[in-house]
Amino acid sequence: MAQNGRGNEAASYIIVFRTNSRPGNMPEFANAYGLQVTAEYHHVLNGVAAVVPAGRLRALQNDPRVAYVEADMEMSIQVQTTPTGLPRAFATSNTNIDIDGSDDFRVDVDVAVLDTGIDRQHPDLNVVGGIDCTSRQGCRAGTTGDDDHYHGTHVAGTIGALDNGIGVVGVAPGARLYAVKVLNRRGSGTTSGIIAGIDWVVAQGTIEVINMSLGGSGVSSAYRTAIDNAVAHGVVVVVAAGNSDANANNYSPAYVPSAITVSALADFNGLAGGGAAATCRADVDDTIADFSNWGSAIDIMAPGVCILSTYPIEEGSYGTISGTSMASPHVAGAAALLASRNNPNNAADVTNIRNTLVNNGNSNWSSAGDTDGIHEPLLDLGNSSVFNPVYVAGSGN
Repeated sequence: MAQNGRGNEAASYIIVFRTNSRPGNMPEFANAYGLQVTAEYHHVLNGVAAVVPAGRLRALQNDPRVAYVEADMEMSIQVQTTPTGLPRAFATSNTNIDIDGSDDFRVDVDVAVLDTGIDRQHPDLNVVGGIDCTSRQGCRAGTTGDDDHYHGTHVAGTIGALDNGIGVVGVAPGARLYAVKVLNRRGSGTTSGIIAGIDWVVAQGTIEVINMSLGGSGVSSAYRTAIDNAVAHGVVVVVAAGNSDANANNYSPAYVPSAITVSALADFNGLAGGGAAATCRADVDDTIADFSNWGSAIDIMAPGVCILSTYPIEEGSYGTISGTSMASPHVAGAAALLASRNNPNNAADVTNIRNTLVNNGNSNWSSAGDTDGIHEPLLDLGNSSVFNPVYVAGSGN
């Protein structure tokens, strides 16, 4: 991240102020440096995002009120090229998760999907709110976060598709979903827009889980501060490890310690033991996906290859893709099951949810092709006394 002070051309930066040093008159501060402020952060970051004119970066960095200035990085979806993931994580064998093809109960939890949005009209998704944070003005009131790509809708289905007898079913069936659009129709966005989305989620005060199936190379301090503060407010943040077959410690937000970082398992039949033939892409059954990032930043693994989930209606309603983007929402759904019964209010509560997920994971996958020597736990929802969510009535009641 550029903190070199050259400032040879106008560019977007995230400006973080020192504690108790936020300028009282933001327009005056912006005018002093010729800034075009594009977003203001109040809940998870003490700062703003702004376009800094050529030649003004060094002076801005030297302002005594400024802690640091970080280049606004481009982020993108973590997708590689369907639902076998649920039986592989033993969600379907846990009778307390109540996957029976009837929308009689829905998990009583709120989950924000920070992504390309969610198809608000999809009959298999319980979308209750949303917002668009992709503009240079931050999150825009009155917008819905509707999906003009497909990625966010796919992620949302893995988390919470309705158990209604059609299409697919999610890990936390019927969870209340919030479409926080931080990536555009090309699947790209910026750190500043994504942090604006995190800020919006925390401001709602009722959302227990965030899923972020996105990322980029480089280590962002602003990301870490924002996620740390979201966690401090009692929000579980689940992120994709990345798809570069590289060390996740060098990617944001995957490296952030307070987030739950998820790598991807290749599984083609929903069963342990390996040996299944590959389906939608070449890989080896029951091993770490050949694209998945790895390393000490990984907390847990989940199925992420050839995952069937929801698509926008105009894109065919359902589709199969692969990536750590598809692994992360399995874990976000699992976190949602736990959060429905033990609503997190602070960082300690979030840590308890993380530890429960990790400690209940199993080691029943092959280390073949796993070069980092770390055999991370594989998501396992089979313990019905632990994964015993709270429900509200569905449309089938």
